[in-house]
Amino acid sequence: MAASSAYDPFRPAKRPGGKPETAPGYRVLVHRRFVGHYGELVSRVGIQQAKQFWDHVAHAPGQPDPIASTTILKGRAGRPKGPGWSRTFHYEISASGRIDYQYNDTYKATEGSDPHPVVAILTINYSSH
Repeated sequence: MAASSAYDPFRPAKRPGGKPETAPGYRVLVHRRFVGHYGELVSRVGIQQAKQFWDHVAHAPGQPDPIASTTILKGRAGRPKGPGWSRTFHYEISASGRIDYQYNDTYKATEGSDPHPVVAILTINYSSH
């Protein structure tokens, strides 16, 4: 079992292909249930699309991606997971791959800690609709 972290149940999601050229504006996290799916990202969609996704959520998660289709989910599925969180974004990383995420511009891991921006990858699905 993985060690506990201040971000439980989330784990850091490293950028595919190595460090980015510019420092990210957001910390990218993936839900522990989807760490394995995240590890398959490059083999499933290719390095270019995997980097594009990570760069998008690390720098401008609330903006439309200029290349990929990004929509905000409606209804119960789109509800924020708590105060300060965005609605759920649905990112189409490939014809059959989708990633749902939310972001928080002022996330505090613990009471009294400094606020910082984070993106939480909630689900990763590689099956077709």
